[in-house]
Parts: sequence; structure tokens; C-alpha cells
Amino acid sequence: MKVNQAEIVMSAVSKAQYPDTHLKEIALAGRSNVGKSSFINTLLGRKNLARTSSKPGKTQTLNFYLIENQFYFVDVPGYGYAKVSKKERAKWGKMIDEYLLEREELEAVVSLVDFRHEPSKEDCQMYQFLKYYDIPVIVVATKADKIPRGKWNKHESMIKKALDFDKEDDFIIFSSVTKQGKEEAWQAIEHYLA
Repeated sequence: MKVNQAEIVMSAVSKAQYPDTHLKEIALAGRSNVGKSSFINTLLGRKNLARTSSKPGKTQTLNFYLIENQFYFVDVPGYGYAKVSKKERAKWGKMIDEYLLEREELEAVVSLVDFRHEPSKEDCQMYQFLKYYDIPVIVVATKADKIPRGKWNKHESMIKKALDFDKEDDFIIFSSVTKQGKEEAWQAIEHYLA
């Protein structure tokens, strides 16, 4: 997909603040520092639409990006790193659950994992949560440029095994540096927007 128009239109912390345009939505979830903002920017062909930060856990709201006036990317707060209180984390958890479970416009979730490492406990929980509630999921393994190509199969196997990966789901090896996987990611996403 060639994106000419993309803008962040709102940040929400509760249902009352979600857009009421009834456009389809694709959520993006992953731990802090997995490269979610870089993934968004790469897909949209933008440098800084999604703010990348050296301080993990910066996204603390659901951020709605309107793409081509046709659908939304919804950036979900990263999990795992952010230095916030337990109470604050529980609040985020509730906000994310409410969005993922109750949002009718949600078509699929792009679950981002770091290609370099075995998925974290939270990565596995997120994937199993989506499978349990029958929410379509696209797994994107980021930072592929940091791994020599000869080791890709090994890393892919390690990740799939840890997640207990369902071979019906899309698994995309991605790099925002080399643009590896950009086309495949769009194909997988467009399947749910059709």
C-alpha cells in the first residue's frame, strides 16, 4: 500500500474517547522498545509520525493514526519496561483489555516481538490472550537487520516455539532499517481490511 495521508488524530484512555467513525482498526502491540514506532513509520513511509524514544514505555495512551481516511492504526502502550507503579500498570492493563475485547472496529492485532531474543513472558501472554479470545493476530519479528541471515531460521523457530505459534497465523520477519518485511506486513494487514 502506498500511503499518502497519515496523521495521528487522537490519544485515548477510555472507550468514551475512541473515534466514532466506524472505520476498521488494526492494533499494534508489543513490549516497550520492540520498535513499534519504527514499524509504524516504516509502513507509512514517514520519518517521525510515531515518536521513537530512547526512553522505553513512553506511549501511555491508545494512539489512533488515521490512514488515507480509510482505517486506523492503533498504537497500544508497550508493556514490560516502563518505570511506572503497579497501580498505573494495572490501569493500563485494564485499558488495553477493554480496547482489545470490546472494540467492534478492531480487525486484527499486529503483535511485535524482538527477533533477536526469545519472546518475553508478556509477549507470550499477549499472543495467548489474542488466541484465546479469537482475535486475529499477525506476529512481526522486528530488528531482523541485527541478526545474520544464516541464523534467521534458528531465531524464527525459537520464537514460534516459545509462543506456541499457530501456523495459520502470519509470521513476518521485519527490519525498519532495511525495509525487510514491509510488503509482507502490508499484505497481511490488507487481508483484514478487505
